[in-house]
Amino acid sequence: MLELKKYLSYALGTFGHDAFYNTLSIYFMMFLTSQLFTNSGDEKMVGIVTMLVVVIRVGEIIFDPMIGGVVDNTNTRWGKFRPWIMIGSVVASVGLVFLFSDYFGMAWSSPTVYLILIAVTFLVVDVFYSFSDIALWSLLPAVSLDSKTRTKFGTASRIGSTLGAQIVIVIITPAIMLFSHWISKVPFGQQTRAGWTGYVLIVAVLCTGGALITSLNLKEEHNVIRSNVKHTTLSDIFRAIGRNKQLLWIAASYFLFAFSYVVTNSLLMYYFRYRLGNAGAYTWVGVITCVLGVVSVALYPALEDLIRRKAIYIGGIAFMLIGYILFLFAGQNLLLVLLAVSFYFFPYPLIFLATLMTITDSVEYGQLVNGVRNESVTLSIRPLIDKLAGAASNGIVGIVAVMVGMTGNAKPSDISASGVSQFNMFMFYIPIVLLVIAALIFWLKVTLTEEKHAEIVRELKKRLKSQPAES
Repeated sequence: MLELKKYLSYALGTFGHDAFYNTLSIYFMMFLTSQLFTNSGDEKMVGIVTMLVVVIRVGEIIFDPMIGGVVDNTNTRWGKFRPWIMIGSVVASVGLVFLFSDYFGMAWSSPTVYLILIAVTFLVVDVFYSFSDIALWSLLPAVSLDSKTRTKFGTASRIGSTLGAQIVIVIITPAIMLFSHWISKVPFGQQTRAGWTGYVLIVAVLCTGGALITSLNLKEEHNVIRSNVKHTTLSDIFRAIGRNKQLLWIAASYFLFAFSYVVTNSLLMYYFRYRLGNAGAYTWVGVITCVLGVVSVALYPALEDLIRRKAIYIGGIAFMLIGYILFLFAGQNLLLVLLAVSFYFFPYPLIFLATLMTITDSVEYGQLVNGVRNESVTLSIRPLIDKLAGAASNGIVGIVAVMVGMTGNAKPSDISASGVSQFNMFMFYIPIVLLVIAALIFWLKVTLTEEKHAEIVRELKKRLKSQPAES
């Protein structure tokens, strides 16, 4: 019963965490282009905000390993991770509410001030979310050294994050319409900025509430291997990453995968609104991905035992490629589009978990190579890649939306044939190529299997027990 409580607590933390991430990464640009800047001539403001977001996210990403170093160097009565989970979640949630607003009308009355405020807010949100994100996932190698136990915690956390990420898709449209109706008194079915604010407040509460539950119920395990730490300096941070070759190959493959996924996922709402002309049907995407996401995550432990992580990763990408093919043949057929969505999203949690568990095991691989343990520095690579992919996606989505005319109240008939071709290039063709390359890298270069990790743990225990003075 105690273990179940721990699994559930971790799941609730990742639930709110990923609801936050999807809202910021996928829907911020939609808010800008469909609610805030919808008049003729506003394209310049969209372009400037897009550029600011990309520059800030790419610039901040450089500091993610350093944030991991700060977390690794933290020593409090509550451990390394829990203080940062709470602080990061609270600050980032408050900032999110401001991002999805017009800053009390300054978006139009004082555009320069608005741009300064949006840049500062986005930077603060990004930095504090990074602290929370890195600390939250760094708990995974700290709760156990055993791969199977880690898989159970990883599965629980991924069920939570899958539900959090996908529930956003389910509720965003009806929630915005409902709050728009209640707050702005418009007919139900219309969207207003106040409606978006109501929705974002829900996400902020989920994020901070989940962080609190995780922090109250999960603690770190103490053992001889986890005691093999020292104060992490700036040079130590980059040495820990640079000498961990398996981590670097995993990162290269996962970046191509994450970039492809986020670009397609970010453009999907545009697809439903401006290609199918049926924005309301987008809610079905959330329903389908919620159900399939839970099923796929629940299958992960059995699949890992049966076919191992490498096969899960590569096989999952093959499923996604089938989804892309179905998209290309779907046209205006909603049922075929939803079938494509099913094939595309079903393997995503499996691929994420295979990546997460391999990166988690690379903590011990890096410890064997470097002679010292760096949990948060190592685990910072996965959120770093997700944010880099999200930053690139924000830039591409903003540019594509303006370039093909998918802004404001445009209708599918308003999109030209060349616009459709350009849209397909970014949503389908480029991601397909990148996914194939990602699969090849993982297949050929990632050799840190479950069996290899068990050997590394045995070797570390032998070394550290025979050299207690160096522990």
